[in-house]
Amino acid sequence: MAKQNKESRCSFCHSGKHETLMLIEGMDAFICDKCVTQANQLLAQELGTKNTKNIQDAISLLKPLEIKQHLDQYVIGQDDAKKVLSVAVYNHYKRLNQKVDKDEIEIEKSNIMLVGETGTGKTLLAKTIAKILHVPFCICDATVLTEAGYVGEDVESILTRLLQAADYDVAAAERGIVYIDEVDKVARKSDNPSITRDVSGEGVQQALLKILEGTVVNVPPQGGRKHPDQKMIPVNTNNILFICGGAFDGIERKIANRLRTQAVGYKVKKDDTVLDLKNLYKYITPQDLKSFGLIPELIGRIPVLSHLNPLDKESLRNILTAPKNSLIKQYVKLFAYEEVDLLFEDDVLDFIVDKAMEYKLGARGLRSICEAIMLDAMFDTPTQTDVKELHINLDYAIEKFEKADFKKLQAA
Repeated sequence: MAKQNKESRCSFCHSGKHETLMLIEGMDAFICDKCVTQANQLLAQELGTKNTKNIQDAISLLKPLEIKQHLDQYVIGQDDAKKVLSVAVYNHYKRLNQKVDKDEIEIEKSNIMLVGETGTGKTLLAKTIAKILHVPFCICDATVLTEAGYVGEDVESILTRLLQAADYDVAAAERGIVYIDEVDKVARKSDNPSITRDVSGEGVQQALLKILEGTVVNVPPQGGRKHPDQKMIPVNTNNILFICGGAFDGIERKIANRLRTQAVGYKVKKDDTVLDLKNLYKYITPQDLKSFGLIPELIGRIPVLSHLNPLDKESLRNILTAPKNSLIKQYVKLFAYEEVDLLFEDDVLDFIVDKAMEYKLGARGLRSICEAIMLDAMFDTPTQTDVKELHINLDYAIEKFEKADFKKLQAA
């Protein structure tokens, strides 16, 4: 603080130096501590009003049907999961703007669990819905989380990423949405409670409980492990919506066993119900998640359970060409940068889909197969200035695919 003379007065309230605790000098002006405090309150009030207005605008602009229509442009099929996500996001907006009435009815958040095979679009749904949200959104991976005291990341690092997405605006982060991917990787190894520490399984689930339900968590601003000398940021998770996703590989056997034994509460009669054996995920219940290794306390805090259907040939064919960000459109744009017109024949697309079904890699398998077929073309084209058109036919695709030796990826 610069040296002040006796005539120094606050430029806002004209209080003298002896009437204030501190008088701060600027460029030909002064401001006292009282005016600083008042200005801070006005700023907080104005920002709060803007945040509320943004949420109200979001509610008026984004109805569940409109959210689903946006998802339809980028994700093929999975109507059930899209409806669940659309309703959850819309209700989240309404919940953020709720006013406690005289009847004191308070809307509780409904965290979501998405279950489906790898490559069916769980993470893609989360990334796509993030594009239209008016609240902070982050995607984090449960595989790196470990119990406190072990090598890895604390559960609080999830909120660190949300803070980063909100530019460290705590008020905005407390209204955000978090997608936790690969949540099935923290399942405990058996259905029996562990009497020892399950470093990356049950211990992580226990740590997630308080965050999912709602509490004030001290978050390290830069992530990583906590230490006593580190400055923490308190974050209230009461209004944060959590969406969890996982492949839960092998849970079909749990579902099949339950349906075969006709457990109480989930009885299926053979005479009036025909089971879809190719898609047992549609019969999933919280009981199956418990059998897989999630603790009941965690399941209870994620009340909405939805599934993603396995992809058939028709869906994979549409994924190649239909979405705004489809694979074929991406390759066409890549070659357009080299001023080359790229064209795929229809039988090449059918060949790619057949191989993706054969290797059971889901939508991710389409990209791997396309990369194998297009590798040489992408390598040679930038140096061949005389090439203006490139047509990919079936013989070329088969030759390049066999050269890549994909048989080692074939499922047993």
